[in-house]
Amino acid sequence: MSPTATLKNQLHDFSLFSQELVHLPKSEKVLIQTLNQYSYCLTKEDPEFRTSLLEADVILPDGIAIVLANWLITGKKIKKIAGADLHQYLLEDLNNKGGKCFYLGSSESTLNAIKARCKKEFPNIEVGYYSPPFKNTFSGSDSEQMIKAANTFRPDVLFIGMTAPKQEKWAFANKEFLEAPVICSIGAVFDFYAGTVKRPGKAWINWGLEWLVRFAKEPRRMWVRYGYYGPVFFKDLFLEILSRISSKKQEKGRFKSMKEISEKMN
Repeated sequence: MSPTATLKNQLHDFSLFSQELVHLPKSEKVLIQTLNQYSYCLTKEDPEFRTSLLEADVILPDGIAIVLANWLITGKKIKKIAGADLHQYLLEDLNNKGGKCFYLGSSESTLNAIKARCKKEFPNIEVGYYSPPFKNTFSGSDSEQMIKAANTFRPDVLFIGMTAPKQEKWAFANKEFLEAPVICSIGAVFDFYAGTVKRPGKAWINWGLEWLVRFAKEPRRMWVRYGYYGPVFFKDLFLEILSRISSKKQEKGRFKSMKEISEKMN
């Protein structure tokens, strides 16, 4: 990707899902990924990560910054859809149908907490899980074990939670080997649902300030995501807006010149 590519062009590359979750595609296998300002910035540095998002069947706008940028650039308003929203929707759907879901990622204690809560809130769902080794990169043997664990359970939905960009890249690389109709990378949702990390309240979420609460609670862990990449993203957005204003002025100037020429000819 050209380093001079504009934010507008880059965002347009990502086909953001803008409908209600009930309208998710119904196909043999659907890979769902999410995009926020942090992951957007990482895609500029990591071509493999960028590909894992571009090749997804669904990309959810999981961040107020992405929603805002899309509106400022395209004029179209879309709704933020967080990984937690997707997780809740799929669990409710599975509970109504009597389905199976599998959690791949995180620790045994977190996964046990998830299973216990699921059993209480969604009694019609059969839950399975596997805790992979904590590594930056999985070996071929690691991936084989992970795929085997998931496929043996034969879930209707596979939730992957191993932090970005590792989870997205792994899900994309192994999509063809995974035997689940729905595969989605939802990262922090594992901790939110298990209760090991408390998600900000609905008021903060509705105000678009969920990121601020998370930053305030975990400044060291969230510094790179919000303290560094936040300004990087908004710098790109600011430059894109300036570019659009400049283009409009130039277009207006050309129109005025053409009008003057036409008047002189008449």
